[in-house]
Amino acid sequence: MMRHLISAADLSRDDAVLILDTAEEMARVADRPIKKLPALRGRTVVNLFFEDSTRTRISFEAAEKRLSADVINFAAKGSSVSKGESLKDTAQTLEAMGVDAVVIRHGASGAPYRLATSGWIDAAVINAGDGTHQHPTQALLDAFTMRRRLVGRDAGLGKDLAGKRITIVGDILHGRVARSNVDLLHTLGAEVTLVAPPTLLPVGVETWPCEVSYDLDSTLPKSDAVMMLRVQRERMNAAFFPTEREYARRYGLDGDRMAKMPEHAIVMHPGPMVRGMEITADVADSDRCTAIEQVANGVHTRMAVLYLLLGGNEPAVAHARPEESK
Repeated sequence: MMRHLISAADLSRDDAVLILDTAEEMARVADRPIKKLPALRGRTVVNLFFEDSTRTRISFEAAEKRLSADVINFAAKGSSVSKGESLKDTAQTLEAMGVDAVVIRHGASGAPYRLATSGWIDAAVINAGDGTHQHPTQALLDAFTMRRRLVGRDAGLGKDLAGKRITIVGDILHGRVARSNVDLLHTLGAEVTLVAPPTLLPVGVETWPCEVSYDLDSTLPKSDAVMMLRVQRERMNAAFFPTEREYARRYGLDGDRMAKMPEHAIVMHPGPMVRGMEITADVADSDRCTAIEQVANGVHTRMAVLYLLLGGNEPAVAHARPEESK
């Protein structure tokens, strides 16, 4: 494993499979009455969030605490950042406190890379989302969910997603989730198709390792997983489609469209969902939708990332099953 996790594109197949396999070990711990491991006892992790977040921040905090790390939560609002403090000064303050890892979410693309390569801080840096650039742990938890559902838990160990067909639908332009998933899924051998209106596709998307389609109905019958993305209005400064109703008609997933998918196919969503726009309530609440599973799997996957970056060279199973060593 590398020292930092900045981009899903940085992960080799072996790195990615190691994280997914370690996440399976962490998931087994979650089934035990006592869910904590001593793996990161004495280590300090700071959650440095310059953007609002619910799922990602809480997921990282849960992962850190289950590994027995000391956790510091930092929110830009109400801190010295709101008074004009720079990222460099914030980083050097954390360095003076002796932190071992920084989980950073920032509105500026490239901020985690800058923190990791600047020399300002001697700590592992994990990107929890930067601008419209990357969100690598989201891609990992999505891949973990797909592997469990499409390959199988026990059969999945050591396996990738070779040959699986994944369709990602919605706001590709403003979403870091799509970019991260395309990078990781390609590494894991999956075939990815992006579906969106032309106005919500980024410049240069033709160079990404995936196919592009504007017709959702034609891609559904050949998809093993369909990932619906929220339209990120908070990042928009213009009208990218005529109306919400028109968007839902062409690119929303409802019960009729879900019926066109193969029986084994799953519906995914990174959250938060806008019911009635990109996904209808009956689809969101169906057994085929993995949105809640993805939240749970996020804790397992982030535990795996933290363990592999900070926990040393012992296999996770040695921590996961201490009773076997007695």
